[in-house]
Amino acid sequence: MPKTLALFAALLLAAGAAAAQTGSVEIRDAWARATQGRAEIAPVYLSLESPEGDRLTNLSTPIASIAQLQATVIEGGIRKLTRLAALDLPAGQSVRLEPGATHIMLIGLTDKLRPGQAFPLTLSFEKAGKREVTVSVEKPGAIAPEKATGGNTPAPSGR
Repeated sequence: MPKTLALFAALLLAAGAAAAQTGSVEIRDAWARATQGRAEIAPVYLSLESPEGDRLTNLSTPIASIAQLQATVIEGGIRKLTRLAALDLPAGQSVRLEPGATHIMLIGLTDKLRPGQAFPLTLSFEKAGKREVTVSVEKPGAIAPEKATGGNTPAPSGR
């Protein structure tokens, strides 16, 4: 009986850890603009919301060498991009990554981004663990995604 109880307790702990890893960060409206010419960088925009608060700590995608958080700041009247180590997600508040503000920058693109394409992006959170979403590619100059997504859009398989 003690072995059964110990096994049951271990299973409960494992289930709790798995639940913590799945988290409840909601990711909506992930999009990027199509690139032009020989561009090797592209920003990605999306909205995040976590009911319990969390922190976005890492990003990756197979279509770029580097994916990092950046913020647009104005210093002495000059607009500059600065790298962010992480992004706090206050409990119950929507955090929007958008043009002219905080965003994800893809550096070292492996190919052009073309309108109508989609690609996977993995976001790593302190509490929610890794989450993969699909980023839709919009036309050059777009200011928002053509179709808003209502939640965590799974990445396409086989990419």
